[in-house]
Amino acid sequence: MDNASARNMWGDYLDAHLEFAFVETPKVLHFSDNEQEADHSVDLVLKNLKNAASFSLLGLQHRNEPLPKIGAFMILTDWNGKAKCIVRTTAVKLKPFFSITKEYVQLDGLGDKSLEYWKKYHWDYFSRELGPFNRVPRDSMIVVCVEFEKVYG
Repeated sequence: MDNASARNMWGDYLDAHLEFAFVETPKVLHFSDNEQEADHSVDLVLKNLKNAASFSLLGLQHRNEPLPKIGAFMILTDWNGKAKCIVRTTAVKLKPFFSITKEYVQLDGLGDKSLEYWKKYHWDYFSRELGPFNRVPRDSMIVVCVEFEKVYG
């Protein structure tokens, strides 16, 4: 783990939870592709208002990133890489963009928590994410819906 802030937070967590000493090293990440949205999203997690995150399957494939795993830990940072909290994945579901539900959107916690807001926000984000790969979002594209619980921070 290259991020010293995340490494320290993970060490603090393991001091109190030795049962996880041999789990896979957590992925360290920030949400979104800009500072304002990244910092706002992690703040929502800290306030227990965001318990899900959405990734495009195409984006993960183009970056050669594995699918998230149930039970895996993630260390969430702000835009500048300062570790803010640790979450643990509780569910991973692959769904077409058009089939995202209001219930899931509530877990994602963004904006006014409406399905319309979620779709516009993620369509815009997926457009920016996939652009460098000469791909565009589609209504049938697969979204990786990751639900998590905050366990530290």
